[in-house]
Amino acid sequence: MGESESDNPLKSLEAKIDAAKKAIEPVEPVQNKFSAAEVGWRMIIELTAGVFLGFGVGYGLDFLFDTRPVFILILTLFGFAAGVKTMMRSARELQNKELAAQDSTEKDDIDG
Repeated sequence: MGESESDNPLKSLEAKIDAAKKAIEPVEPVQNKFSAAEVGWRMIIELTAGVFLGFGVGYGLDFLFDTRPVFILILTLFGFAAGVKTMMRSARELQNKELAAQDSTEKDDIDG
């Protein structure tokens, strides 16, 4: 009998600790949102990758055909255009994700 009386205070203490832990935990899980700096760096990297890739292929073709500035200039411009296109696609993708998140939040507010 003595053991059951000492277990009750411990069980009630454990229940109080669990309740306190649940009160501290966040209600909603943390969403993985990108900061403006991360988005900016991603776009800069996409643009420079396109330019350097175009420059590299152009340099290789100029070296192969022995026509120095022609392919470097043309393919660097194509690389720039491809980098801008990729940047715009990434921006549109991130914008669509943000709008979808806002729409789901608004629907939860209306329904709930």
